[in-house]
Formats: sequence, C-alpha cells, structure tokens
Amino acid sequence: MSRPPKPTYKTINWQAYNQALRQRGSLTVWFDPEMQWD
Repeated sequence: MSRPPKPTYKTINWQAYNQALRQRGSLTVWFDPEMQWD
C-alpha cells in the first residue's frame, strides 16, 4: 500500500502568516538574580 500524497497549502493571508512566524521565533528568557550559578 502506498501513502496518500501530502496535502499542499496555499497561504492567502500573508500578513497574518508573517506575524505568526515572527511570534513563533521570539524567545523570552527570564533570569532570577537570586539563582546560584556554579
């Protein structure tokens, strides 16, 4: 048995797509000043 072909998607709303990519790529790092570093 062969697998069915993967579906292809067409992006219609490029503004929302680009914004979602920017949000996905963001990284927030929180540091605790009381943390002990070895």
